[in-house]
Amino acid sequence: MPLHRIYHPPSAFSAADKAALSESITALYTGRGLPAFYVVVLFIPIESDSFFVGGKLTEKFIRIVVQHLARQIPTEEGKKVFSDKYENVIAPFIKEKGFDWEVHVEEVPSDMWRENGLIPPIKNPEMEKEWARLNKPIPY
Repeated sequence: MPLHRIYHPPSAFSAADKAALSESITALYTGRGLPAFYVVVLFIPIESDSFFVGGKLTEKFIRIVVQHLARQIPTEEGKKVFSDKYENVIAPFIKEKGFDWEVHVEEVPSDMWRENGLIPPIKNPEMEKEWARLNKPIPY
């Protein structure tokens, strides 16, 4: 499951922005065959009196933390390709609106990951394709 936590000032995103950005982020993964329901995007507003960067209050900064469980990116080139694609996806919503931002990706072992109590079929590509087709976990 890719989990995206986006910490932002309350006025940074409209409801339409949130929907469009989450759809664009999801497409990064479904384009590589992962089920859409693996992708979770959380928009976490931080009040202006609680958002500090470098010890100073800010209203123009967005912090994104991504956790990858379903797949890890094994090569430096792959990491660069993903990072570049991610930057392109977020640019219209962040860079082009004049925000500063920071993104980091954590690659977390998947051995304790469950979807509706089921172990995701990451070692069973045909079942994972079925999960993607149905867009939900099913027993196997």
